[in-house]
Amino acid sequence: MSDEIAWRVFHTRRTLPRPQWPDPLIDILWDLDEWLDDHAVLDGQPFLISPLGRYDVELNSYFATALAASPEDTQRAAASDLKLWLTFLWISRGRKDWRRATPEDRAAYKQWRTADPRGPHVDWTTWDREVATVNSFYQWAVHPRRAYAAENPIIQREARAHPAHGHRTVAMTPAESSHTGPRNEVVWLTPQMYRSWRDVGLRGYTPAGLADRSYRGRFATRNATYADQMIRTGMRLCEQTSLSLFELPRQVPGNANTRTWLPEAIAKWGSARWIYLPASSLKATWDYVEEERAEAVEYARESGVYERIRNPLIVADPLDPVVVIEGQRIAVERLTHAERRRLLIDTPDGLEPAALWLNEQGLPSARSCWQEVFKAANRRCTRHRLNLRAHPHALRHSFAVITLEQLWRGHIQDMAAMNPGQRQTHQMVFGDPLNWVRIRLGHRSVVTTLRYLHALQDLEMETRMALIPNDWEPTAAPAVSTTATPEGVPA
Repeated sequence: MSDEIAWRVFHTRRTLPRPQWPDPLIDILWDLDEWLDDHAVLDGQPFLISPLGRYDVELNSYFATALAASPEDTQRAAASDLKLWLTFLWISRGRKDWRRATPEDRAAYKQWRTADPRGPHVDWTTWDREVATVNSFYQWAVHPRRAYAAENPIIQREARAHPAHGHRTVAMTPAESSHTGPRNEVVWLTPQMYRSWRDVGLRGYTPAGLADRSYRGRFATRNATYADQMIRTGMRLCEQTSLSLFELPRQVPGNANTRTWLPEAIAKWGSARWIYLPASSLKATWDYVEEERAEAVEYARESGVYERIRNPLIVADPLDPVVVIEGQRIAVERLTHAERRRLLIDTPDGLEPAALWLNEQGLPSARSCWQEVFKAANRRCTRHRLNLRAHPHALRHSFAVITLEQLWRGHIQDMAAMNPGQRQTHQMVFGDPLNWVRIRLGHRSVVTTLRYLHALQDLEMETRMALIPNDWEPTAAPAVSTTATPEGVPA
């Protein structure tokens, strides 16, 4: 489908520059920040624009109401899925309005997304997510209080009743879900696989470990340090990208791990928690701060970048990390992702961003920047014929699987020589390794964390198969008798 005739996704943004040309109408309408404030619209909220350049108020109110409290990543994913559906209705169904969509339209969309030779052939996991997104939107749209659409084009069926539910009414679920997608598949890398991917993809080495003279990447140390921290802590992309210098603890000699608090305001679903930074990862991060990051800050100061930031939030005293918003003192840990992007620290050398991860211009890096870093690393690995790929969530999965395996191994070894009473005490004091990993990942339910046990089971099977001797068949062929049987086959 051509991008020129597709629906487009945009995101609200304050502090946009005012157009330079004189126009009385523009002057009247340009109080965008005030309008966003009056309507309680947050920065980064998505909205969709039709191929004709029109803003559908009813459609976009979905993001301002139903998804207003959802994490930014959830809102962005929903906007992307809805964009595909709306574009299909526009191009392939005669510019049909989403309010008049029928199950037949949805069936045609499924055909195009999954089976049509000219379509994208998405996997079932992607299709199931898209079905869930569009279904949630239409459930909101057909609600009697709104009645924006006459019907939900997603056919429904009764969800399977759980024994604990008894005879209570059960929820409905999309009947068009595949129910065949990989439910427990976890993509993760072993430490050795990760190091190979990082060194080739991010650091610019060859698979043999030599410097690649053709490598033209920038900020290699920053990128590798960012990835190292992600696989060693299990933080999500949105969480790690919004870290500030105030969340970066100082190194403590002799400490194998140093913990720092991930604030609720930037933790997905408000899952504030302690994050443990290994000494090697923490040292590399401070090296980045004092070298590559410092160079970026110096460049930005010389260019006057920070003075041009509109409505900055300034921390006057780094020892007292607070800002003043409308006369109120607000602690930095309460600032959202968007607010942190305009957070500056007043230092003796001048202003500098509070954000830990900066781009080449000395400004806070965006999540899209890091997604592109991973894509570029994967492309480099492909060029070097290294069959390894990674994305941010794969590093989070890797942390979970590796940490869980190490904790369980130590847990079992500790309890092996204990009697039942000692084991019970040990369990009460040290807890369940699975629950510990759940807390580190910020999962609200241990059920979500359970999927990593399937990865451990696969790991166990691979380990057992590795123990099968290679010489289980004799290396020397047995002597073959030349005496023929009546059927003419050697005996």
